[in-house]
Amino acid sequence: MEMGLVTLLRVAWIAGTLPILVASIPCSKLNWFHDFLLGFARRGKTMQQSSSRKFTVPQKFFCHFYALAVIWTTFLLLATWLYAYNMALLVSQPLHFSRITSYLTGGSHSFWLHGSPSMKIEQRYRCWVSIFLLLLMEAQVLRRLYETIYVFKYSPSARMHIFGYFTGLFFYTAAPLSLCCNYMSEVFLFASNLIQELIVKGKDRMQFGEYSWWGFVSPLLKLKWHAWLGAAIFLWGSVHQHRCHAILGLVRDNSEQIEDYIIPYGDWFKYVSSPHYLAEIVIYGGLLVAGGCSDITLWLLFGFVVANLVFAAAETHRWYLRKFDNYPRERFAIIPSFY
Repeated sequence: MEMGLVTLLRVAWIAGTLPILVASIPCSKLNWFHDFLLGFARRGKTMQQSSSRKFTVPQKFFCHFYALAVIWTTFLLLATWLYAYNMALLVSQPLHFSRITSYLTGGSHSFWLHGSPSMKIEQRYRCWVSIFLLLLMEAQVLRRLYETIYVFKYSPSARMHIFGYFTGLFFYTAAPLSLCCNYMSEVFLFASNLIQELIVKGKDRMQFGEYSWWGFVSPLLKLKWHAWLGAAIFLWGSVHQHRCHAILGLVRDNSEQIEDYIIPYGDWFKYVSSPHYLAEIVIYGGLLVAGGCSDITLWLLFGFVVANLVFAAAETHRWYLRKFDNYPRERFAIIPSFY
């Protein structure tokens, strides 16, 4: 199953990235495709006020993305963490005689819940890396949900295309799954067996092993340097993204009318027009580094994030230049001193 899921995710990221790359080619013959794709990508201020509201939803529906992401990421995190604790311990634990005899005499079918001798140490390590990545993603989506509710001030007239809405729902379903897709078949099998045993036997008759909270945490402390370097990059991007979102929220508060826009200043706005997009790229770059830069699925996820945000940032930059005659000309769209 995992190979099928991994392949499906990789195909999905490629299918999502290729049209954006084609639309970004500076060729007059492809202008129609660029405008076509841009029609689906526009939202908020870049969506013309005179355009039809047909096939659009309020931009405040962004909160749906992060509510879904919090629920889905939490489920994946807890299921994978419980699976890793029982099946992928980095340090072998002695088996108790009572558990062995109980299993051999048919008293328990839960013997397999405390380690899989057939799982290689590298596989176990990669499983705990996935948990680490899911923890970072959980922090990301929780912060984004908070910001969407309490920091952003969406205009009542701000809209986004329904295609963009469904793309967001897909992204926040597929992105957390991409962080742990290599073990999902085992995790789902583990969870289903545990649930079935709970249903058949009941909670009081379940024979659980000896759980230790430290056992859930200590393997994470054994992760290699790239995990902690990636976490530092992730944190750096998260801090700046929060600052930029706060600036955008204050810009809306300071506008004389709710439909007004003013030029934002501060933090990475000094360098680019869409610093929150730049920070998002840094965040997913951190996830890529934390994962060891060896997973093709994570590379394709990162490629989609970069392509999508660069495409959107270019349109935002053009909007600022059209809207304000005094817009700072030293600012770039999304990559300082480059683009």
